[in-house]
Amino acid sequence: MRTGLSAGEVAERVADGRTNAFTQETSRSVWSIVRSNVLTLFNGIILACFLVLLAIGRWQDALFGFSAIANAVIGSVQEFRAKRSLDRLALLNSPSARVLRDGVEADIEVGDVVMDDLIVLRAGDQVPADALIVETHGLQVDESMLTGESDAVEKTVDDRVLSGSTVVAGEGCAVVDRVGADSFANSLSTEAKRFSLIASELRSSINRVLKWVTWIVGPVALLVLNAQMNAVGGWSDATSSGAWRDAATATIAAIVAMVPLGLVLMTSISFAAGAVKLARKQVLVQELPAVEALARVDLICLDKTGTLTQGDIVFDAVHPIREQIGWERVLGWYGVQSDANATARSLTARFTDQPDTAPTDRIGFSSARKWSAVVFPDGMWILGGPEMVFPARTDDDAGHRELAAQAERLAATGRRTLVLAHGTPTTDETVPHDAVPVALLTFREDIRPDAAETLAYFAAQEVGVRIISGDNPQTVAAIARDVGLDAPSGFDARNLPDDDDALLRVLDEHLVFGRVTPDQKRRIVVALRRAGHTVAMTGDGVNDALAIKEADIGIAMNSGAAATKAVARLILLDGRFSHLPSVVAEGRQVIANIERVSMLFLTKTAYATFLAIVFGILMLPFPFLPRQLSISDGLTIGLPAFFLALLPNAQRYIPGFLRRSLSFAVPAGLAVTLGITAYARLAAGLGIPEAEVRTGSTLILTLIGLWILVVLSRPVTRFKGAVIGVMMVALVVVYTVPIARDFLQFVDVTLPTALLVLGTSLVSIALIEIVRFAHRRIARRDEERMLAQRTAK
Repeated sequence: MRTGLSAGEVAERVADGRTNAFTQETSRSVWSIVRSNVLTLFNGIILACFLVLLAIGRWQDALFGFSAIANAVIGSVQEFRAKRSLDRLALLNSPSARVLRDGVEADIEVGDVVMDDLIVLRAGDQVPADALIVETHGLQVDESMLTGESDAVEKTVDDRVLSGSTVVAGEGCAVVDRVGADSFANSLSTEAKRFSLIASELRSSINRVLKWVTWIVGPVALLVLNAQMNAVGGWSDATSSGAWRDAATATIAAIVAMVPLGLVLMTSISFAAGAVKLARKQVLVQELPAVEALARVDLICLDKTGTLTQGDIVFDAVHPIREQIGWERVLGWYGVQSDANATARSLTARFTDQPDTAPTDRIGFSSARKWSAVVFPDGMWILGGPEMVFPARTDDDAGHRELAAQAERLAATGRRTLVLAHGTPTTDETVPHDAVPVALLTFREDIRPDAAETLAYFAAQEVGVRIISGDNPQTVAAIARDVGLDAPSGFDARNLPDDDDALLRVLDEHLVFGRVTPDQKRRIVVALRRAGHTVAMTGDGVNDALAIKEADIGIAMNSGAAATKAVARLILLDGRFSHLPSVVAEGRQVIANIERVSMLFLTKTAYATFLAIVFGILMLPFPFLPRQLSISDGLTIGLPAFFLALLPNAQRYIPGFLRRSLSFAVPAGLAVTLGITAYARLAAGLGIPEAEVRTGSTLILTLIGLWILVVLSRPVTRFKGAVIGVMMVALVVVYTVPIARDFLQFVDVTLPTALLVLGTSLVSIALIEIVRFAHRRIARRDEERMLAQRTAK
């Protein structure tokens, strides 16, 4: 009998450092958070402009530098807070390993496994360290996440099992021979160990905008600098007189305004805040952009057990078919095995006696074949799904037909049904040809009290549902009907077509699928994604791991297999299915608010770029100082965006985020540019002093910016109205308080300037309203197109 290492041997290995301890971040590292918020190209541009202004003595115009520092600090702090919350949850719910020490089986943390430990492996376990098999009982391991080999590998004595692989059937023992950084999984690159990053429309769209701005900021800067140097007397005179400092200051104002620094910050904060809010609801987010991806889900695939039902299996009844001595003792043996699943364990409530002799052989349960077997001296006993143990090819026998009919009747009541059969032992892990049914067994599952309400929410939100389970299709269909789904019958996955187009037709016609193998679950998810659906997959068993990995959003129950949790994007820590509506709602809030906020930032980038180009071509003095743009940006974009990005928002996700944002931002930016340019030309024609021109330009830009804020905040609630009102009061303050006026170099405007400001603002506001009207029509067309596509699907 194996006893494993002694306490002294474990202590010796720990002292030598031969442990499985390995630092693997469960979220982004502190350095990566700081790097992504601080060491960016745009921060480099801002820093260069900041240092130039300090060098030429214009520190008053370097306010944007402090704003950029604040952005970086706030973004880092918010993400670090999210990281701390997620790491704390991940630590509390970290996977464990099962070892045999001093002859006693114990669950320990994966990092506490030491060299030469005897690890005990059972179905659903994730292998904690590389090891050599010393004992096996039908042990099958899925190494697809490490090697790409999709088929489970049968392991024999002296075979190697790799850390990170998953036990899908049987059980066994193995001696650890590689730990920590030397183990296979940890020796892979970080990219290979981690699942691929979530496809984030927000992230990719914003990166695209940043790339465009990066390409044009250099040429535009040269264009503006040339115009400003000529505006102050030409390159030669400006250089000799020192007026080049004014030209440099105006150029920096144009460049800084083009950079949408706050947009990246708002996106990071929204992701982090969403993750923290979900963490408070016992939902662990393993990757922050998963919060956004939730908003795009239009179809969710559910496993029955642990999702629609509580997952606690209760033995219901036995329905004897023929007399066979010893069958009750065999069921008692099944119930007390160390690798017994919930169904087998429930047998102990009725069957307590054990066989007099030990088994001579056994075949572990497999999700693919859906039966297990044990061999005693009196023959082979098989326990599994009736239609799997006695498939349709034997239904020509009257007894088998009656068995199938009885099993169907029981399954239609929502009970899980198994058959116990007896036959002559085989050597190839197949059901004996002479196998005969001995008894039908039925089991009950309690439906989750929140299942019906949760499914009703998905129906109201037009999120499709598919139930894919390994159980009898009629059992699953009966439970689906109990929770409000229109499922007259379940589809037997053994009849799924091989052709992908035919498979999609079946998936469109049926809601419930039973007897689904792990590979079929994965194939279903892949087919639905290929058809254009954004798919979420929930599950808790090891048979769900492959499908969860393939889904756009994999959601695992914390009570599930370690392998399943390892590949999931989200983990429901308390296993409550009712969290899913709030999870989807959080994702929709994030993406809808970011779309609204992005239109603010992109409008600023658009008008800043257009103003720089137009004033550069027309050789006009740039009508703003950097400090004046900073205060305008703060009142109309920066401060309001913090509040708008975190407000409740139930708007449904509609594809085309960047196109819709630009369809507002670009025309709105043109409207602002036309207004400012017209004002500057008219003011120059009237001989208005430069300081007064800049005061009027800032006033126009702030008024138009506040109106854009009003337009994008509709419908204006009390809270939004309060935010806008505070910004307007702040505008009055900076224009009237002497200290602020002097610092910002504002002057009293004359009547001609006041009339120009009023007229330009009103015309620009009217143009903004036209732009918003056209934008809403585009958004409606996008929504109608999305609904038409969903109907077509």
